[in-house]
Amino acid sequence: MLEIQLAKISDLEIVEEIARACAKDMIKKNIFQWNEYYPSKNIFKNDIENQDLYVGLINSKVISCIMFSSFKDEVYRDIKWLKSDSKNLYIHRLAVHPTFQKKGFASKMMDFAENYAKINNFNSVRLDTFSQNPRNNKFYKSRKYIKLGDVYFPKQSSFPFHCYEKLIT
Repeated sequence: MLEIQLAKISDLEIVEEIARACAKDMIKKNIFQWNEYYPSKNIFKNDIENQDLYVGLINSKVISCIMFSSFKDEVYRDIKWLKSDSKNLYIHRLAVHPTFQKKGFASKMMDFAENYAKINNFNSVRLDTFSQNPRNNKFYKSRKYIKLGDVYFPKQSSFPFHCYEKLIT
């Protein structure tokens, strides 16, 4: 059973290790979504300090993470979102260690974030995912996210990242 809790600073090393393992796994599959610049240890440290990062544990071992907050990054300003910019939850850095992938843990992490949005009266959940990652795009579409536009992160790739939104009712 997956237990999800707010990340602590003592989780920083394992979270970074999970991200690196995911990056290597994606690169092996010719998916150049994460690299040496992103996500960085400092980004995860900020997530933890801001109390925006959650970890998933199996038998007290961290195997996954997800970051979410109400902060809208400037890169999203030109996206034609479904809902106005008030009370929206943004998801970033969902990762499941490759050893534990394809077992439903990403879905459980997303369920947790979406439930958080519902309990806290958010209007929608927003995220982006790499256009060249077919598995991620299929995953979010299967969860009823609607693709709305693209953003670019030049330090990560020349390919776009698709922006998705799901209304919370």
